[in-house]
Amino acid sequence: QVQLAESGGGSVQAGGSLRLSCTASGTIYRNYCMGWFRQAPGKGRDAVAHIAVGDRTTFVADAVKGRFTISQDNAWANSYLQMNSLKPEDTAMYYCAVDQCSRWSNPNYWGQGTQVTVSS
Repeated sequence: QVQLAESGGGSVQAGGSLRLSCTASGTIYRNYCMGWFRQAPGKGRDAVAHIAVGDRTTFVADAVKGRFTISQDNAWANSYLQMNSLKPEDTAMYYCAVDQCSRWSNPNYWGQGTQVTVSS
């Protein structure tokens, strides 16, 4: 069982930056991925970025590529999403997730979410 807690959301003007943090408690295995999804009001959940904890391979969605960067600490307990050049369309609830990388399309473990609001 893994529990996740996010922090770092908030309100920012377009062009600004935020850094989201996700702290995992429980056992994280080498074949796990940690990452972020987001959901805007009235829309579906979209994958944003994830990292394979074992080899640090990263994936970043095209919509945020070049603006968002995902990283993790050496203990595999913390994941970070650095968000630069934020746009109003980035406004959403951001959720941290973790699970085996093979299950990444539908992870089992989720945080409560942190709101990101970008004003124009």
